[in-house]
Amino acid sequence: MSENNNKMTGARAIIECLYEENVEVIFGYPGGVLLHIYDEIYKSDLRHILVRHEQAAAHAAEGYARATGKVGVCLATSGPGATNLVTGIANAYMDSIPMVALTGQVPSSMIGNDAFQEANITGITMPITKHNYLVQDAKDLPRIIKEAFHIASTGRPGPVLIDLPKDITTEEIEFSYPDKVDLKGYKPTYKGNLQQVKRAASAIEKAHQPLIYAGGGILGSNASEELLQFAEHIQTPVTTTLTGIGGFPTQHPLYVGMPGMHGTKYANYAIQECDLLIAVGARFDDRVTGKLASFAPNAKILHIDIDPAEISKNIKVDIPIVGDAKNILASLYKYVKPVEKENRKEWLDRIEGWKKSYPLHYVGEQDGLKPQYIIEQIYEACKDAIIVTEVGQHQMWAAQYYKFSQPRSFITSGGLGTMGYGYPASIGAKVGKPDRVVFNIAGDGSFQMNSQEIATAVQNDIPVIVAIMNNGYLGMVRQWQELFFEKRYSHTCIRDSVDFVKLAEAYGAVGIRVEKTSEVKPALEKAMGSGKPVIIDFIVECEENVSPMVPAGAPINEILDLERKE
Repeated sequence: MSENNNKMTGARAIIECLYEENVEVIFGYPGGVLLHIYDEIYKSDLRHILVRHEQAAAHAAEGYARATGKVGVCLATSGPGATNLVTGIANAYMDSIPMVALTGQVPSSMIGNDAFQEANITGITMPITKHNYLVQDAKDLPRIIKEAFHIASTGRPGPVLIDLPKDITTEEIEFSYPDKVDLKGYKPTYKGNLQQVKRAASAIEKAHQPLIYAGGGILGSNASEELLQFAEHIQTPVTTTLTGIGGFPTQHPLYVGMPGMHGTKYANYAIQECDLLIAVGARFDDRVTGKLASFAPNAKILHIDIDPAEISKNIKVDIPIVGDAKNILASLYKYVKPVEKENRKEWLDRIEGWKKSYPLHYVGEQDGLKPQYIIEQIYEACKDAIIVTEVGQHQMWAAQYYKFSQPRSFITSGGLGTMGYGYPASIGAKVGKPDRVVFNIAGDGSFQMNSQEIATAVQNDIPVIVAIMNNGYLGMVRQWQELFFEKRYSHTCIRDSVDFVKLAEAYGAVGIRVEKTSEVKPALEKAMGSGKPVIIDFIVECEENVSPMVPAGAPINEILDLERKE
């Protein structure tokens, strides 16, 4: 690393700034205006993962961030390179993931002249970034990059974009990296108001049927341990959103599963019957709440969130506490008297009764190879894997049937629901956690959106295992067409569109096809023992549905059971 206070180009300064931020890896794709930056990458010891599509660079950076808790970094050239990052940036924004996106730009003198490969990427991404910058003076590079990493990783995390005109990368500056950030308009609140904490403590002590509703903010604030201790302290059941899965051990007696459209019946019933809903790091998404007017009708709402804009945005809150979930849960632990299990017996017994009456279930193999069974067998094969998903039916089955004991073990696209997310995100997760087994649970539709990243995995020796639930359809859309459009499967059938085994082999990966239940375990053993990127093509029952299901806009206790009968 170069010493401070010496002259260097803007391109070299960018590398030095990344060193200062302890960046170990960046995901990117080169282009003309980035040549000076890439030349400095060549001369540095930064690890660069060359993706095959810029969208994959953003998803991989997010997967890395979610697996490690660090800021993910991606890099793309101007114009189409930058715009190809947009979906990945939007995904990180919706799910509050810390990421810094660096984009090349045409020279400053040409901005606004419709130059070759010019796009107003700061204007395009303004609604989907926490903040963004167009660098206008090379001397500002160290300050801007320092601020970007600070903004991305503090408060409610999110993506920050830095647009880098070509001349900024060639200009020489006297390099000095700032040791602190001072942004007058940006002061996130970390400690909750003490009076509100005491109000919340009083409400918790008075509640007879409380329920904790935890979201992705638990993982963002590294508050999983505090959540577990607090839930046990007050003997209160816990439900976690899709992006909160892993924030609380899914086999713990107090866990009631995921709520909402494809949540467990007992989680939804618990929400509708509780008298105090303790929301922590969750934003009352429509897939959780269903019909807003009917959501948690008997409950006072206590909402803990670091983003004040989320308080009462969708659901009117009775007791708001703005601050970091980790800090506030620790404070509540001190102020709330411990509750004996016997004092919650009636409520806990009621929930236990729902668990026994309405378990997650599916019909066996009579109708073909079952995706739920495959996920159960992935768990049996590796109980501490990082599970990354694409978007669709397989995503819901993974959330329902894999058992998670550790935080940051379930990585999925929640708010944006991005098909094509999973495979590049799993590559990023494996780069960040090379000692963990990483599975990408995929659908045959989603996987094809970024299947070119097999080349990235092979070239960089990143042994991610892809388990494709190949039902020959865009499964989740088909399910809705079956239920609400009288089985008019308009443009959702994609059967026989690709041979995934041959595709894997064409890239130099291992391809395995599984058509029978008896073949599942041997295939998983082979995949885990190969040490190579693997694509397993599971040919599953084509019209299997995700169950249970709450129709869009219905109250969450109006639940359809879509189990296929023998």
